[in-house]
Amino acid sequence: MTATSNAVIVVKIGSSLLIGEDGTLRRGWLETLVSDVAKRHQAGASVIIVSSGSIALGARKLGLEKGGRANLSDAQAAASVGQIALSSLWSELLAEHDITAAQMLLTLDDLEDRKRYLNVTATLEKLLENGSVPVINENDSIATDEIRFGDNDRLAARVAQAASADHVYLLSDVDGLYDRTAGGAAEGQFIGLVEQVDARIMAMADGSSSSGLGSGGMTSKLEAAQIANLAGIELSIISGREEHPLERYALTDVGTLFKASGNANARKSWLGGRLTSAGTITIDTGAAKALSEGNSLLAAGIVTIDGQFERSDVVEIANPDGRVIARGLAEYDALDCAKIIRRRSSELEALLGYAPRSAVVHRNQMVLV
Repeated sequence: MTATSNAVIVVKIGSSLLIGEDGTLRRGWLETLVSDVAKRHQAGASVIIVSSGSIALGARKLGLEKGGRANLSDAQAAASVGQIALSSLWSELLAEHDITAAQMLLTLDDLEDRKRYLNVTATLEKLLENGSVPVINENDSIATDEIRFGDNDRLAARVAQAASADHVYLLSDVDGLYDRTAGGAAEGQFIGLVEQVDARIMAMADGSSSSGLGSGGMTSKLEAAQIANLAGIELSIISGREEHPLERYALTDVGTLFKASGNANARKSWLGGRLTSAGTITIDTGAAKALSEGNSLLAAGIVTIDGQFERSDVVEIANPDGRVIARGLAEYDALDCAKIIRRRSSELEALLGYAPRSAVVHRNQMVLV
């Protein structure tokens, strides 16, 4: 898989690949990765790097236990120290190939809030237009447990959406996805191609980070694949253990490729990739079927609502089993929505005292997930 000219690619590197088991930086390996990045950059591709490692680097400098993840204050302090070292390292190595590095530190709200998301998009566009390589990390020095991505896999997918990227490469400590649901790790079957991330695929992940340095695992990578694919972006999980990992994948195709399942517009891509919502609307079987056929959500199909959302807030839509099947912008606030549950459209004006809107969630403001 070689990046074509004018393509936009996102490359995510985890802590366990940057930092060796002895706690020191794997500089030699990183130099080979930067060489791979430079080759693609020189061929005309735009490259964005999502790099973990600030907490691990800072923890070593501060002498903190458990890699700086013993508690939130340790993690924030470690990130503050480590981010300087991390950004300096990327700047130095990219400069050796005459490439300018740019640093962006993002929080969950930067990509969940629509206006801030558009600001991120504009900044990325300008940086790539000028030939820079943005190096992105979560702003762990101020992020809290409640307001954070929690892993850079999902951050990479959201950044890819914001940049209208063509492909995401998640460098991992394994070659890709293995089906371990049948016979355990030793007998797992390697999965080279995934057409759709469904419940069967999600069951193959365990959610743990084998190194103890990172915060993700295969579960977060599969969630990242879902986010990317909804926006029409392909994603690959490939091994980062060997030198020149991008070149190795281009030559061998050893990795797991997740095919893009659609090509949503910009607003629907943003909706599909959101990790938070203001509330949940549970619907009946008939309404679920209507949504799957491309229709809007009407009041008659609503069973229950949960949350104190306002009009234009993002809400999740769940089927009778509680599984989220769609995400969209509410046309009513929670109070009015509660008044019209199970009611026909012809009844709404009398109940609300004003001319009703055409739907509770309009199909043009909704994405199936």
